Amino acid sequence: MFVRFTALASAIVALAAFDGASAQTANQPPDTMAARVEACTPCHGNKGEGTSDVYFPRLAGKPAGYLYNQLLAFRSGRRKYPPMNYLLEFLPDPYLEAMAEYFASEHPPLPQPVPSGASKDVLAQGELLATSGDAGRGIPACVSCHGPGLTGMQPGIPGLLGLRAAYVSAQLGAWRYGTRTAKSPDCMQLVAGHLTEADVTAVAAWLATRPAPANPAPVPEGTYALPFGCGSQPN
Repeated sequence: MFVRFTALASAIVALAAFDGASAQTANQPPDTMAARVEACTPCHGNKGEGTSDVYFPRLAGKPAGYLYNQLLAFRSGRRKYPPMNYLLEFLPDPYLEAMAEYFASEHPPLPQPVPSGASKDVLAQGELLATSGDAGRGIPACVSCHGPGLTGMQPGIPGLLGLRAAYVSAQLGAWRYGTRTAKSPDCMQLVAGHLTEADVTAVAAWLATRPAPANPAPVPEGTYALPFGCGSQPN
């Protein structure tokens, strides 16, 4: 906890000004976005690759539009995590866009998947939901929106690889209970509302076992059509 609040204090200093107009001196760090986002690294990794804390996600390589939407959501309070809400409260849109573009441009290797403690039956259920969905319960496959390789699509759909099961489970739970929302129509909230607790556990466990593909980059916009309208990624 001390580390997290130390990181927050550093972030306030590092992200305080966006105009970049002040002259640099020998005693000042370079006024670059890489230097400014160093305050993010204790939680999200030196290049946004994530850390050992399972609840802080990887940022690197995700679509800039997706990252920007999340920064806006934290700034407005639609996504609630007090350190992030406080940190971003007074940052202007261009700054958030620059932060999103910076992390989207970073491409450290995806981590190796960790062995799952879930049973074979649970993993099989997770794979079935992720790759085929359950039409009878109104659950589309994860791959229908996040792509066949689960790498996401520009500009607003994130990849699902390199995330730990606890983080995926927490986010699905947040959508199920309405504590995480997105632009209307909020497709993830609609999908998550059809999931049971067992479904969430199974999908999160299976996704966390997926190895990195040869090309983990999000596919270009329009590569495939979404199965329904989504506010963060209009068809």
